Amino acid sequence: MKIIDFSGSHCRHCYKCVRGCHVKAVSVRDSLAVIDEDRCLLCGQCLDLCPQHAKTRRSELSGVQKMLADGERVVLSVAPSYRSLAGAFSDAQAGGSGQGTGSKAPFSPGQAAAAFRRLGFFQVRKTAEGAACVTAEYERLLQEGSRDNLLTTCCPGAVSLVEIYYPRLIPFLAPVVSPMTAHGRLIKKQLGDEVKVVFAGPCLAKMAEAQDPRCGGAVDAVLGFDELSDWLSREGIDPADCEPEPFDGEDPAVNRLYPIRGGILAAVGGESGRDAYRRLSVDGIEDCRELCESLLLGELHHCLIEMNLCAGGCINGPQMPRVHRRRFRQQLAYQEQIPRKAADPGVFRRLAQGVPLTAEFKDRTPAAPLPTEEQLRRILAGTGKKTPADEHNCGACGYPTCRDKAVAVFQGRAEMDMCIPYMHDQAASLANLVMETSPNIVLIVNRSLDILEYSAVGERYFGKSRAQALRMKLEDFFDPRDFLEVLNTRQNIHGRKVSYPQYDLVTLQNIVYLPVQDGALATIIDITAAEKKAREEYARKLETIEMAQQVIDKQMTVAQQIAGLLGETTAETKVSLTKIGRILLKDGEEVHI
Repeated sequence: MKIIDFSGSHCRHCYKCVRGCHVKAVSVRDSLAVIDEDRCLLCGQCLDLCPQHAKTRRSELSGVQKMLADGERVVLSVAPSYRSLAGAFSDAQAGGSGQGTGSKAPFSPGQAAAAFRRLGFFQVRKTAEGAACVTAEYERLLQEGSRDNLLTTCCPGAVSLVEIYYPRLIPFLAPVVSPMTAHGRLIKKQLGDEVKVVFAGPCLAKMAEAQDPRCGGAVDAVLGFDELSDWLSREGIDPADCEPEPFDGEDPAVNRLYPIRGGILAAVGGESGRDAYRRLSVDGIEDCRELCESLLLGELHHCLIEMNLCAGGCINGPQMPRVHRRRFRQQLAYQEQIPRKAADPGVFRRLAQGVPLTAEFKDRTPAAPLPTEEQLRRILAGTGKKTPADEHNCGACGYPTCRDKAVAVFQGRAEMDMCIPYMHDQAASLANLVMETSPNIVLIVNRSLDILEYSAVGERYFGKSRAQALRMKLEDFFDPRDFLEVLNTRQNIHGRKVSYPQYDLVTLQNIVYLPVQDGALATIIDITAAEKKAREEYARKLETIEMAQQVIDKQMTVAQQIAGLLGETTAETKVSLTKIGRILLKDGEEVHI
C-alpha cells in the first residue's frame, strides 16, 4: 500500500513537488504527478511543498484504535522526540499562533506518559530503550575498528538513500537495526509475540521500515506525532491536566538525545569518543548526498558518521505537528534538559540478550535504461533544443538541466510538455499566429476596458495598428455597452448583430467572459457584404412582388370590364328573345322566358 499518494483532481501541473524532491522520485505521467515508490526516501518534502494539497499520506490510526477496541495488549513505543509535542500542544492551546504562549503550560514527560495511557495503551515506553541497545552495538563495532567508515543506520531515510542511490557505500552502513526495530523486538521478547507494538514518532519512513520483511514484524503499526496529538485533542485529553506517571521500562539516559543533531554521537562514547574514529554529524538531504559523494571519492577515512535525512534531526520530521516545527528552540531544550549520562550498560546488555540487533542491507538501485546520445538529442530537439546553446537549464520543470529532464522523459518519468519556456514560446507563437492570420477581428479587454489583445485585421476596419490599439480603450473605437453587459453579468453573448455606421460596418459578435483574467474576449465577424447582398435580394423580392401585384390588379380590372360587358349583352339578349317569342306566339298564348 502506498504511503504517499496524489489526488489527481487537485494536481495543477505546477511541478513544485518535482523541483522540491532532491532525488526526483516524483514522476509526471498523463499530466499528473505520481510517487515512484522504488526511488522515494519518504522524506515528506512533497507533502509540505504542494500548494494544492494534492498529496495524501497513509494513516494507520484506525487500525491502532481497532486493536485497542478489541481488547488487545498494545504497547506504545514513543520516539524520544515526543518532548517536542509539549511545545506543539501548548501552541495549539493558543490557537495555533506559533508563539507558545497558551494559557496552559507545556506538559512534562510524566504527564505525556499519563495522557498516552488514557488512550488505552497497556504500556507506554520510550523508544530510547531500543536506542540504548543500538548504542552498545555501535560501541562494539568502534572497538573492533575493522571498518574504514561507519555510517549510522538509525534513520531509515538515510539508509534508503545509500541503498537506492549510493549502493557502493553499503559496506559502510553499520550492520545494526534502528532503535524502533530494536525496541519492538525487545518488547516482544519481554511480553510475548502476541503483544502489539505501536511506534509513535515524527518519521514517515518508519512506516516503510515497519513493513519491510527485514523488520520481521517487530512493529505492528506506526503513528505520526501529529496524528497522536490530534487523537489526544479529539478525546479531550490535555496532558497538562494529567497527573504525572512514569514511563514503563528502563531509563535510557543519554540515548534520549538521538533525535537531535549530534545526539547519536553524544550517546556513542561521547562526541569526541574513546576510540580511534573521528566524529561527523550530517543532516539534511543535500548534505547527506554531498557526504556520499565525498565517500565515493575516498575523501573521508575512519569516521563515525551520524547521518539523518531531516535537517536538524528527527525533531524536524515530517510527522511533527505543523504548528510546531521550531527545531532550533527544541534542539536547545533537549541539550539543556537531558543530562549526558550514559545508560547502565549492565541493564541493557541483560535486556538485549537474545534480541537480534544485526541488520543486512541491499542494493535497491531502480533498473532504468539510459538513452543514447542520439536518442537524447532527439528528445531535446522535441522541445526546441537543437543545439547545446538552446539548453537553458532553467530548472522550471523540476530537473537541474535540460539533459536530466530528457533522460527522465526517455525513462517515462517526465513528459515533453514539462518544459515551461518551450510551452510558453509555443503558446505565444500560436497566439500570435491566430492574431495575425484570423480573418475576424479578435479583441480582449479587461474590466477597465483597456485593450489587451487586438488582431492584425483590426487595422483594416478601425484604422489603428495593434501597437496603437494596445494603448487605447475600447470606447475609443465604439460603444462598449455589449462588453460591459458581459463583464457585469458574466453571461456570454453569441451571434449578436451589431452595426457600426461610422465604419460602414455590420458585424456578428460573440463575446465571452474570461473569469481568470476578469475580462472579455470578442470575435467580431464582418457581415457587411452579406448584409448588403441580403438587402439587395430583399429589394429584388419587393420589386418582384410589386410587379406581381400590378399584374393581379390589371387582371382584376379586365375581369371586371368583361363582367360588365357580359352583363349588358345578356340583358339585351333577353329583351330581344322575349320580343321574338311574343311575335311567334298566337294571340292569347302566354310566354315564359
